[in-house]
Amino acid sequence: MLSNVPLFSGLSEEEQRTIESHAVSRNYRKNTVIIEKGDESASLYVIVSGKVKVYVADDQGKEIVLNIEGPGAHLGELALLGDSRRTASVMTLEDAKFLVITKQAFLACLSKHPGIALNLIRALVGRVRALTNNVSSLALQDVYGRVASTLMQHATEEEDGRLITDKLTQQDIANLVGSSREMVSRIFKDLKAGGYISVEGRRITISRKLPAHW
Repeated sequence: MLSNVPLFSGLSEEEQRTIESHAVSRNYRKNTVIIEKGDESASLYVIVSGKVKVYVADDQGKEIVLNIEGPGAHLGELALLGDSRRTASVMTLEDAKFLVITKQAFLACLSKHPGIALNLIRALVGRVRALTNNVSSLALQDVYGRVASTLMQHATEEEDGRLITDKLTQQDIANLVGSSREMVSRIFKDLKAGGYISVEGRRITISRKLPAHW
């Protein structure tokens, strides 16, 4: 299961099996909170299948989504390394399967396999870069600019050249860009009317380059 996880790349099959022997496989249903902000850190979560959102929310239920993660991603390592409480919550967006590695086993793994520490540093650098981009977007772009950037970030190119996003609702996008669903809905309405996007279920197809301004 760890062969497709970048964090553990470079390890032999035997070493991966050793790590897996210290892990527990867990399945969670859609909309299950598996990590809650403020919890004590005890485990590292590796996503085997499914998707999750990493988010923070206030007492009134207002929520900002920091990221959406899928298979191969790992969650909760910051709290383990810093010996601190969880800094964000994680909820499944669909039925998901995880490998859960205890803090003790993970730290022992780091000490025995320095390559994992380098992979972890690379992953954390990527997250810091993404966080910097998100902060810059919130500070410097209007809502439309943030929506357009989010659509492109979550889109992959199909064989026919079309760009199709991950499964995202308008509320998901609103939470990602720090706006209201109503504002996102108005932007979508205009983009669909202009032939820039089409929506089928929770997938959005980007038919042509999105306009620079709304």
